[in-house]
Amino acid sequence: MNFFAFSSGLVSRDLVAGSSVYFPPLFKAVLIGFFIWLILHRILRDWMYSGDIWHPTLMDLSLFALCVSSGMLMLALG
Repeated sequence: MNFFAFSSGLVSRDLVAGSSVYFPPLFKAVLIGFFIWLILHRILRDWMYSGDIWHPTLMDLSLFALCVSSGMLMLALG
């Protein structure tokens, strides 16, 4: 009775397939934009939620979209 999980040939092929994972540029832009958003959100949080802005959640979402766009721009130019 042979189990494929214990054969030594499949383990090395799985490792090679696992190390060649492709991250598309949009994923990288979202990751970069998320870290930019974390910094900007921390700076602007008191102002956004003080009552001066009509809908702070929409402002926060649009700030995130701008950060992802700037992350994509950084990837395209860099």
